[in-house]
Amino acid sequence: MRSLFLVLCLSAATLQPHVAWAQVQSAPSAQETASLSQIYNEETDRTFRLGLQIRLAWTGDYTGTFSGSMDAESLRALRYFQARHGMEANGVIDEALLQQLVRQSDAALAAVGYQTLEDAATGMRMGLPLALVSDDGATAVGRVWRSPHRGIEIEAVRLQEKGGSLSALYDVLKRPAGGRSITATSFSDDSFTISGREDDRAYTLRFDGRGDDLRGLVISFGDGAAPAMIPYATVALQLFDPFGAPSDLVAEEAGSAPMTAVAGHDTTRADADLAASLAPAPAPGLNRPQGPETDSSGSGFVVSADGWVLTNAHVAGSCRQVLVGTYGPADSVVLDRVNDLALVHVGARLGPPLRLAAGMPRLGEDVLALGFPLRSILADSLNVTRGNVSSLLGLANDARYLQISAPVQPGNSGGPLVDLSGRVVGVVTAKLDAVAIADATGDIPQSINFAIRPDAVAKFLTANGIAFDPAPAPEHFDSVADTTADVADSVLPILCLGG
Repeated sequence: MRSLFLVLCLSAATLQPHVAWAQVQSAPSAQETASLSQIYNEETDRTFRLGLQIRLAWTGDYTGTFSGSMDAESLRALRYFQARHGMEANGVIDEALLQQLVRQSDAALAAVGYQTLEDAATGMRMGLPLALVSDDGATAVGRVWRSPHRGIEIEAVRLQEKGGSLSALYDVLKRPAGGRSITATSFSDDSFTISGREDDRAYTLRFDGRGDDLRGLVISFGDGAAPAMIPYATVALQLFDPFGAPSDLVAEEAGSAPMTAVAGHDTTRADADLAASLAPAPAPGLNRPQGPETDSSGSGFVVSADGWVLTNAHVAGSCRQVLVGTYGPADSVVLDRVNDLALVHVGARLGPPLRLAAGMPRLGEDVLALGFPLRSILADSLNVTRGNVSSLLGLANDARYLQISAPVQPGNSGGPLVDLSGRVVGVVTAKLDAVAIADATGDIPQSINFAIRPDAVAKFLTANGIAFDPAPAPEHFDSVADTTADVADSVLPILCLGG
């Protein structure tokens, strides 16, 4: 079987721009770009930003690195997308933009039939456009997929030769030869990419190496396939997992690229919901953790004496298994996606149930946000931040939320917001809507976070027959340290496995 990779070696793109973009009439200033970048990078979850870049790649607007950082190139892609769809090209994310982006990127992904394969022969995990290509069998160095008339060829390559090295292979492939030209290259200690053209075809490839074990993905296509293949190649090379755990050759639905509007969802693998109303399916292969697969983590707290723990629906709602602290897997999960609430049950003796405020907290009241944020970076122990109740309503007077100034980070989602008597006055969640405030006011929002109000929590618990402990307004308050000590045993990390 002919190998595309071997042909490239014997004859020794960056991808051409997808379209000629309409010019944005008034280019934003460097200060405006920096301000938007600061907003997005400080006020949104990295998973959201990563998903935004992936979706913009599927629409052909972004060809940069999937870094999860909203830099000038990412904002430029946002503005391109807005301009192409008749929106004001200001780089500000709103609901209309998100909905249009989800529709367009889902359509592009579906058009190529993007699915992820795990190849036992090469030990690689890769996304393939299975609506355009089919398995054409083994090659001397791996496996190849082709379109019916060979207008598209995709090859998985594994080289294991004693003394072989990534740098030596790069030196061979980066040299133009015959009808092959090189338009872009990049090299790092453990991987390289090369793009160019050979005769009338564009090609792009990526190789990763561990010692003399070199693994790569090579994509080649004619100009007629470029509109579909350029976005695919941008995504596939960056999500390529060359050393993924092998299994039988399996295709799994990729769904749409991850996006989340929930900044409090801590994802070690970027599989998340955009929001309950926009929820796209997860995409495999992003930042896959070593060892047991942990898709996301959040926080929760005990609400009943018979083993029920409350958290957010976006934390526990898309998991094959939910682990509750050190108590093991939940045996039951109850979801309210509309209000972003979830109950998980474990058959174990937990800490004492936290008391739920029978009424609303006072405006300006001191509150504590407790949880387990950024567990891969910070300590695994309970984290506490202090702030105030800034508003008794969410954005646009949303009666389900409180606005709080207590800092929250990825992984805080689902944790309790308590007053200084230890009453739960909210369930921590964070929304992208902070960006909408910047759009409306022209100022960068500071410490704008949100929690689900206690009355919404009470309705959810009552509707599900949970005997919780309501607590009236306190007559006295404790110190931060004493309050934390009183509730600490009842706040638990929540892990989502196999979401």
